[in-house]
Amino acid sequence: MRLNRKKSKVNTVKKVSLILTTYNCKKNFQSTMESILMQDYPEIEIVIADGGSTDGTKELIEFYEKDLGNRLVWRSEEDDGIYDAMNKGYRMSSGELIAFFNDCFIRRDAVTLMAEAVEKGGEQCIGAHADLIYADGEKVIRYWKMGKGKINQGWMPGHPTLYLKRHVYEQYGLYDTSYKCSADYEFMIRILKEKEESLVYVPKTILKMYYGGTSTGSTESYIVSLKEAHNALRQNGVKNAWWIDVRRTFRVLGQFWKAKEY
Repeated sequence: MRLNRKKSKVNTVKKVSLILTTYNCKKNFQSTMESILMQDYPEIEIVIADGGSTDGTKELIEFYEKDLGNRLVWRSEEDDGIYDAMNKGYRMSSGELIAFFNDCFIRRDAVTLMAEAVEKGGEQCIGAHADLIYADGEKVIRYWKMGKGKINQGWMPGHPTLYLKRHVYEQYGLYDTSYKCSADYEFMIRILKEKEESLVYVPKTILKMYYGGTSTGSTESYIVSLKEAHNALRQNGVKNAWWIDVRRTFRVLGQFWKAKEY
């Protein structure tokens, strides 16, 4: 149960903080942790913001902490929802690259791929993103393959694949906790509305996302997510919000079709 120490191809190895938010999700949390421990990148900090779990998740965190020591930073206390927990996790982190991760890596070099992409992107690069799948058990439900694009085309990177330099959060702030389902979308609009080209795309599928999260768990969640996404566009002064909503919806529907190709 150790982080793999295979030498990275990144010339200047930067610490990557993987920030996890947990609350009574012991089974998924264990799968997530095991996929992190298999990564071949040498400098990973695991940060866990737990909402006060009572199902054995805290005990599992303590079990991992015995082996990982100061490479695992965690706190367990009540929070005001997932985005409040994400903000807490960021404040506990110390990495030069930040990623929020509650899923499962499906390749051992995922973190290495993202860190290399950011380094190769140069000074103007703010981060990188890649492809992902949503899965219910072993069944692939959606295949998120966004590639490069622009917000006004309905494009948006998959947030779980997003690796950003720390200064991005320092410059643009954290997640807006007034949103219940779409604070990640609002955050990405905020940082990318004028800088789409500063984000590097890695054409690899790097993770499996658990289907049924905050914005995909029910029809009601979808409706709230759509409303909040529209408000996020307007809040950030993006023109033609309704048209972008339509284009984004068609892109999402296309992801269900692409799942057959995966």
